[in-house]
Amino acid sequence: VQLQASGGGLVQPGGSLRLSCEASGFTDNYYTIGWFRQAPGKEREGVSCISSSDGSTYYADSVKGRFTISRDNAKNRVYLQMNGLKFEDTADYYCATAPLPCWSKWYYGMDYWGKGTQVTVSS
Repeated sequence: VQLQASGGGLVQPGGSLRLSCEASGFTDNYYTIGWFRQAPGKEREGVSCISSSDGSTYYADSVKGRFTISRDNAKNRVYLQMNGLKFEDTADYYCATAPLPCWSKWYYGMDYWGKGTQVTVSS
């Protein structure tokens, strides 16, 4: 399994970014794919995920109402639309998979993840 995240950058508070994850090599039709982030000095946070089986989603409370996860199966891509960005959203964002349901602890069981893309929210 290969995962490649892109779309990060520098944005002002209140701005938007869309992260993209290109995924390939899956042999299992039932998995969770999502985004986690890691900021210096902070714990890893599972931001959002989406289930391959039923499309159910999960969002961390810190991003609920501002971020939207979606997938394009034809393009093997998963997106994270981030609106209303805040200073505290600054982090490296990673795309990852887990052989678990999409829920709050999905990222505890990650089996694959790619290189991150950096998001910096600054004025």
